[in-house]
Amino acid sequence: MTKTIAQEATGLPLNSILDGDCIEVMNGLPAGSVDLIFADPPYNLQLKGDLHRPDNSKVDAVDDHWDQFASFKVYDKFTRDWLKAAHRLLKPNGAIWVIGSYHNVFRMGAELQNQGFWILNDVVWRKSNPMPNFRGKRFTNAHETLIWASKSEEARPTFNYEALKELNEGVQMRSDWVLPICNGGERLKDENGDKAHPTQKPEALLHRVLISTTNPGDVVLDPFFGTGTTGAVAKMLGREFIGIEREEAYRKHAESRLSRVRKFDREALVTTTPKRSQPRVPFGQLVERGMLRPGETLISPRGAVAKVRADGTLISGEARGSIHQVGAALESAPSCNGWTYWQFKRDGKTVSIDVLRQQIRSEIHD
Repeated sequence: MTKTIAQEATGLPLNSILDGDCIEVMNGLPAGSVDLIFADPPYNLQLKGDLHRPDNSKVDAVDDHWDQFASFKVYDKFTRDWLKAAHRLLKPNGAIWVIGSYHNVFRMGAELQNQGFWILNDVVWRKSNPMPNFRGKRFTNAHETLIWASKSEEARPTFNYEALKELNEGVQMRSDWVLPICNGGERLKDENGDKAHPTQKPEALLHRVLISTTNPGDVVLDPFFGTGTTGAVAKMLGREFIGIEREEAYRKHAESRLSRVRKFDREALVTTTPKRSQPRVPFGQLVERGMLRPGETLISPRGAVAKVRADGTLISGEARGSIHQVGAALESAPSCNGWTYWQFKRDGKTVSIDVLRQQIRSEIHD
């Protein structure tokens, strides 16, 4: 396979599915080269016998060989080894997501802290359509837990707060996510019509993870790639991915799936950025550029007026100073955001001065 420019530059097998044991493969990749790891490791369910529905039909449970461990001690060593390899791969400001059930997530959480990761949040994925508890001896297991952790306490991982807020209709995104399990047309099937993978995750879950904690162009590693949900969503969202999967059948399903995925166009990949990261525009720049003229009148929400001065300050009666200082004086308030407070008249319409600031910002980005 011919290497892409990105692969040549990073030395990474970007947008590839690597065959092999995840620990060995990760240890063979360059240290400090990955922005985010999403890991959905074996649950170690410790199932005892078959599970049947009330009609006596067998439940397609997770009983594959890759989920079999001889003891908790063996599973803990496995967890310790792959998390150590993951920690080495992350960039200084990198982060990791792990997902699990009650069988394994607490063991992973402890080992994350042992390895030096810094836990940022745990997120409860509440399944809107969980599998019932057929035996009637326990609560219906209706959720899984995700842990989001940075490489260290000092790390500053990506968190697209404003984008998540927009995704949630203007409200802060909470740490309990109600999403359906993978079903319908999204669920991959084998040649017999059975599930291609028993724990295939829904794309909606990975969409939220990647939108919240990565940016376009970031490298996302999934050491338990399965049928490729992480890779499919990463490709759609313009992220680079690396998948590791030792099971040939899963790799084939993932490769076929990825060949059908189209990357979103560049404009669609842009997400809402934090206000603090946007270029600073002094009010005086609007005056310099003639977008507002000295002597022009600005209007407050209460109808008070202030005149624009040549140096970018305002004067209103006895109050004079910046757009923020004069606004605060008129409201008898300790502070005021002048950009959202003041308006001006154009063609008989009242317009916020922030429209002019955003116009300058768009020119800077272009």
